[in-house]
Amino acid sequence: MAGSPCQDSGTAMKAHNSMTNGCRKHGDESSSESLSLSSLSKLVLPPLGMSSCSQNPNGSRWRIFLPMDSRYRCWEAFMVALVAYSAWVYPFEIAFMHAAPKGGLFLTDNVIDAFFAADIVLTFFVAYIDSRTQVLVCDPRKIATRYLSTWFIMDLTSTLPFEGLGYLITGRVKAGVSYSLLGTLRLWRLRKVKRFFTRLEKDIRFSYFCIRCVRLLFVTFFLVHCAGCLYYLLADRYPHQGKTWIGAAVPNFREANLWMRYIASIYWSISTMTTVGYGDLHAVNTREMIFNIFYMLCNLGLTAYLIGNMTNLVVEGTRRTMEFRNSIQVASNFVCRNHLPPHLKEQILAYMCLRFKAETLNQQHLMDQLPKALCKSICQHLFLPTVKEAYLFKGVSRETLLLLVTKMKVEYIPPREDVIMQNEAPEDVYIVVSGEVEIIYSDNEMEQVVGKFSTGDIFGEFTALSERPQSFIFRTRTLSQLLKLKQSTLKEVLHAKQKDGIIIMKNFLKHQTEFKDISIDNLLGENGEFEETNKPCNLLTVAATGNSCFLDKLLKAGMDPDIGDSKGRTPLHIAASKGYEDCVLVLINHACNINIQDMDGNTPLWDAITGKHHNIFNILHRCACVSNPYTSADLLCLASKRNDLSTMRELLNHGLNIDSENHEGLTALQIASAENHEEMVTFLVMNGASIVKSNPNGSIERWMKKEILEEMIQQRDVGYPTMALEPYGAFKKTEVLREQDNSLKLEANEHRPRISVFNGHPLLRNSHSETGKLISLPSTMEELRTIIGKKFEVDARYKILTNEDAAEVDSIDVLRDNDKLFIVGEDELLKLDIKC
Repeated sequence: MAGSPCQDSGTAMKAHNSMTNGCRKHGDESSSESLSLSSLSKLVLPPLGMSSCSQNPNGSRWRIFLPMDSRYRCWEAFMVALVAYSAWVYPFEIAFMHAAPKGGLFLTDNVIDAFFAADIVLTFFVAYIDSRTQVLVCDPRKIATRYLSTWFIMDLTSTLPFEGLGYLITGRVKAGVSYSLLGTLRLWRLRKVKRFFTRLEKDIRFSYFCIRCVRLLFVTFFLVHCAGCLYYLLADRYPHQGKTWIGAAVPNFREANLWMRYIASIYWSISTMTTVGYGDLHAVNTREMIFNIFYMLCNLGLTAYLIGNMTNLVVEGTRRTMEFRNSIQVASNFVCRNHLPPHLKEQILAYMCLRFKAETLNQQHLMDQLPKALCKSICQHLFLPTVKEAYLFKGVSRETLLLLVTKMKVEYIPPREDVIMQNEAPEDVYIVVSGEVEIIYSDNEMEQVVGKFSTGDIFGEFTALSERPQSFIFRTRTLSQLLKLKQSTLKEVLHAKQKDGIIIMKNFLKHQTEFKDISIDNLLGENGEFEETNKPCNLLTVAATGNSCFLDKLLKAGMDPDIGDSKGRTPLHIAASKGYEDCVLVLINHACNINIQDMDGNTPLWDAITGKHHNIFNILHRCACVSNPYTSADLLCLASKRNDLSTMRELLNHGLNIDSENHEGLTALQIASAENHEEMVTFLVMNGASIVKSNPNGSIERWMKKEILEEMIQQRDVGYPTMALEPYGAFKKTEVLREQDNSLKLEANEHRPRISVFNGHPLLRNSHSETGKLISLPSTMEELRTIIGKKFEVDARYKILTNEDAAEVDSIDVLRDNDKLFIVGEDELLKLDIKC
């Protein structure tokens, strides 16, 4: 361990168990003890960039106390009690005993003065916090210098026995006004009381309200006591006994009982301070009147101080209550203005009352402010036992449970509140901590309670794990405390923690299998049949969570990979739509049907491309083309039929042949023309769809104006072979050429091969890459490079041309109709080398 802040390491080890080895002990406590409420008030934060909050003088032989040491604080509390005694006794002795106490009172005063003398000596050995650097100073020389230059003189004069010193100097005991004035310096000790209360107000172990009230009462009673003593002193020192405030009411008051005189003085002081003034005790002579004037002026400030502090305490305590009342009034006005039924009014008001109580606790707000490690520990203590009892998480590792628990939020739900509606797909999973939740089936406005959940039960997990809406209403029966977990969070954990994900899925499937209750009907589908060897939703559920390991185990156990739900969606549909590539590969390895369609006519390929899961689409497309040569055409025709321009664009970006024919011999352009999808026809024509192949009977011309079609043809790229409409509707092969004067003309020629040119290496291109260009194949490589340079605005002379397999193309003779050509730069080759 590092050296002591106040001593060298050797001295510190010897004095480890001593209270007076303060700085060393403080360092040990800070490092070895956990932070508690008692130690929190003793904590000294080190300045930024410093590892210690103390200054350590080397070779110091003095023992230093820490101001935050528990035993020194007990000493301070004891001294505060002595100060309170002195503050009450000394004004009393001056007024009622002529500053000459006798007997036990005299002895007690001297003993207390001895304690204050000891406190002065002790202060030379108490460390202090530098107000400028906030460093705990433990150097005895600095401590002594600071004390001598600040409060030492006042502390000394407030402790010296001036009567005793007078006796030593003059040889006789004498009590007079001068000694009384010097004795008032004892009131300097009251600063210890102020410092004591200030520290208690910041100590969270004590009620701030109670400490503040005690402080205000102490100030009030002290001023009342001092004013009463001083007012009696004026009457006692006045030469004419009968012409005083007390002499007018009590003749020969000096011979009256001591406590009767003291109570009369306090009675006058309180009645004057509170401005009651009954008139039974009043000023008689000029001195008393002058004193009353100043006393009442002081009372104005004291009254303002008391009222201000009490108002602050009361307002702070009722502020949130007033806000709550105002919100209730606003809610009531809203209900009346909109003529809502009584049950809705009750639910609204119940929710607002519960929210007010929850905000008063301020629990979740506090949890959000805490560090993750501390929040994790709190959640572990509060919620982990309840979460472990939920059937879904039995057998799950502690690490995963803690990860789930820290993501949960607490909600208080009032009675008769619908947590999940029927046919709703909720976004959260709920665990019941306290209260009861009813399971209600609603049919034609008739509701039937079919079950209930209590502490430790979980609901909402069915939608999260089976991708189906809830068929029941979940409504609180009593005031319920629920743990809420986002479904997305649960799925992320299942996907990240494969082993625990398998356990959770097994618990879920086992629960649905063993308890053929309200949930199992949904799990089995519409027919309501259950076969042990062919569980319809098992694979669907696992595929929906993305757990490829568990999915592989179920398939190896002999389950059908092509089982579908009530909508015909197979596990491959679900995995492709959600982007679970690992699950897709597992299903393909187990020979699932890639071209299977659901009830809406969608294939897994369609779900992948509409979900923009391009890697999955490429995998499925390659596999599908092996068994079905019409795969590309079917996708293009489906997008054309549905007039889905976005999906059509994505398909063309993947390089699908725009003129490919489906099993009926139809192209995408023909489908769009038959469906009268003008936007799709325009898109396909502008992207190079063949009009000759797709419009043999002039079907496009029948509903699209010839001028519009001619304009589209003229806007095609340079060198692109098109068909221009002839006067009688017959087509003839033409090519758009650009003359020297930049005018366009259509020139008849023989059909030449066409190739698609793409900018970028074939292995580096993705869905965001630049769209390719369809051009007519020229006769030489030089012409080809010139056309490419114009089309892509690049210097094609220094580019490498490759085919789909990244093989370099250096001759025009190896290119054929519908081939694909890629423009590759040296920087792309470098990226490819780094990637490999």
